[in-house]
Amino acid sequence: MQQRALTGAVLAIALLLFAGLGIGFFLTPSAQPTDNQTDAPAAATWAPAAQPPPLAATATGPGVAGLVDADWLAATAERTGIPERALAAYAGVALAKASAMPSCGLSWNTLAAIGFAESRHGSHEGSTLGADGTVTPGIFGVALAGGDTEHVPDSDGGAIDGDADFDRAVGPMQLIPQTWRNWHTDASGDGVEDPQNIDDATQATANYLCRASGDMTTESGWRAGISAYNGAESYIRAVASAGVEYAS
Repeated sequence: MQQRALTGAVLAIALLLFAGLGIGFFLTPSAQPTDNQTDAPAAATWAPAAQPPPLAATATGPGVAGLVDADWLAATAERTGIPERALAAYAGVALAKASAMPSCGLSWNTLAAIGFAESRHGSHEGSTLGADGTVTPGIFGVALAGGDTEHVPDSDGGAIDGDADFDRAVGPMQLIPQTWRNWHTDASGDGVEDPQNIDDATQATANYLCRASGDMTTESGWRAGISAYNGAESYIRAVASAGVEYAS
């Protein structure tokens, strides 16, 4: 589906500084929410939860992506312009988290807004999202060598991010190796924990956000969670604007 710029949502910068554990890393997008929507309000400061997706009567596949009703998934992907496979991850993780930790109240539209801001739903610089949820080629941020970025020396010997000198954010949700080691998970049901897999990465992101905030249903709680992911006000507003548009 053709996509257009989201007014006031995403600033044309290559990097945002890390905050908290430094989980989020912004990649400048070249594709945006869809032509069939109005511009999201530039003044959005948070994204209230959209209506939760319905559960599939019978799981359509392994992992979180199989939890979501197929008709809702197709219709919502069409309306929002979010690729259906990416939306299955965001909605499936929201359903799984609602079951495991209902007090958190993390919504699919917030997860989708983060996925949009971080990697254009796994499509940054020509990467594609496979049917299994894994991006090819893998998505890697710039080396966190200081200067215009946070200074984060290598913590994984290059095993996760391919850089033995400095850490880099990886995958469709741009998790740094230290964060992935803390929150690694297999949400796709394939027996492999992979930050380049959108199911695994989105579940790790949800676990982190709910640990950082505990209640994403209020403006203060939502902003606390997103601030822990990336504390730059421009990033928070970008995620808020995209989340509001997706919900609408």
